[in-house]
Amino acid sequence: MDRLPAVPLIASDPYLSVWSPADRLDEADTIHWCGDSKPLSGRLTVDGQTVRFLGKNDFGSCILSQQVTATRTVAVTRLNGVELTVTFASPAFPDDPDVMSMPVTLVKFALAATDGRAHDVRVTLHLPDSLCYDGAVRPEMYADAFTLGGWSTAVLGQRRQKPLSHSGDHITIDWGYLYLCAQTGTVLPDEEGLEYAWQGQLCGGLDLRAVIAYDDIASVNYFGSLCRAWYCRGGAQITDAIGLAEKEFESLLDRCRRWDERVRQDALAAADEDYAQLCAASWRQTFAAHKLIATPKGEMALLSKENDSNGCIGTADVSYPSIPLYLRYAPELVNALCRGILDFAEMPVWKFDFAPHDIGRYPIATGQVYAARRSCANGLVHPPYYLYPADSEVYDPRYQMPVEECGNMLIMLAAAQRFGAGADLARAHRATLDKWVQYLLTWGEDPGEQLCTDDFAGHLAHNVNLAAKAIVGVACYGLLTGDASFQEKAKAMAERLMNRIGGGGNTPLSLDGTGWSQ
Repeated sequence: MDRLPAVPLIASDPYLSVWSPADRLDEADTIHWCGDSKPLSGRLTVDGQTVRFLGKNDFGSCILSQQVTATRTVAVTRLNGVELTVTFASPAFPDDPDVMSMPVTLVKFALAATDGRAHDVRVTLHLPDSLCYDGAVRPEMYADAFTLGGWSTAVLGQRRQKPLSHSGDHITIDWGYLYLCAQTGTVLPDEEGLEYAWQGQLCGGLDLRAVIAYDDIASVNYFGSLCRAWYCRGGAQITDAIGLAEKEFESLLDRCRRWDERVRQDALAAADEDYAQLCAASWRQTFAAHKLIATPKGEMALLSKENDSNGCIGTADVSYPSIPLYLRYAPELVNALCRGILDFAEMPVWKFDFAPHDIGRYPIATGQVYAARRSCANGLVHPPYYLYPADSEVYDPRYQMPVEECGNMLIMLAAAQRFGAGADLARAHRATLDKWVQYLLTWGEDPGEQLCTDDFAGHLAHNVNLAAKAIVGVACYGLLTGDASFQEKAKAMAERLMNRIGGGGNTPLSLDGTGWSQ
């Protein structure tokens, strides 16, 4: 694998996600996950000469080497006999949901005089205030500086706070507060954001430590309850997350290194170096595409945000392809992926006998928005569908994905249990699962004209892929309930499917022989 399409720097959740869209950190300005400009800047000055190691450098690349692991991005710069190694680390530990859900990024600057001489050195890191608002129009901002836990700290945010005030695709957060903290040196606000600076004489080696954090105030509107990140469920605040990051900075970095090695060795055992790089590249992207919250009942809900696809939250057919990582390292998080769909499916407005597609548009989880009869422009907020009565005609049945989502949900729940997750979630929603498996038994073997997750291809009748997913879903229901008769039914369905499509090695797209599938 020659290169990554983008390099992760800050990767905590869908709203706190900043990447460098270039081969080297100094070849392009950084952007948000959705593509908006969020230009971080880093500079190294040695004996009066300055290079830019982060953000577009018009004077050529100064990065000597760069490495992306599962939890860290490390780049090395050298100037006038001084070497700077900068590390951006995301403590995305699937076995520790408290730390995983903390919106903190560890930044370490390791300086070394490689020529044995003394040098006057200055290191700066600048965070733009655009991290705190959406769009190109800069609102009135507030900033302050103080000492927190012995670390120089600055905070920045809009003067008018509007938590959970918009939803949609290709938008960034428009509320909350950005924090930048440093153990050595100073952090101060300026006219365009927050800047960390350290300056002094370097004779040997020196480590500088900084923490980037973001307080979103309220993370998700979960069916009328304004829920916060998982780590906040006992009353913790962003300052508690920052304090833990400051106190355990080096131990967290050590845990990052151990996770990086574990992921790498697991990947090498399965394939090769290219696969190991793909696993490393996808780790932070997968975690940053989700927000882990505590529901009003104190349960975990892991909610995705779609990108380039309406911005839906908690989409079943987005959760489905994201589960391999969680199955291997934290199967209970797969249950957390399913919880929102199960909760919404049992509300009066969802009167269908198949699974929903989503539970809203990020970060507003107030009911499925896909195929809602009333349109809602990007950026605005859909109404509280979860409160609508059963006789409301909110959704157009023709634009649902019944077989797709029933199969996805049954497969995810069964796979989670097979890999070690608890059975309580599936047991609590058994009546709903009963409806879904009956739908698959009735309509799954030869699906009518339906959409699948490839909805850009439009409706298709007799979809072979949907039929296969339905069959696996029926078998998974048998695993969930311990009723072996459903696995026998699935086997009989599979035999009939194979008889229809033939065994010549080709994979038809439809049961009537129209087209070919991958």
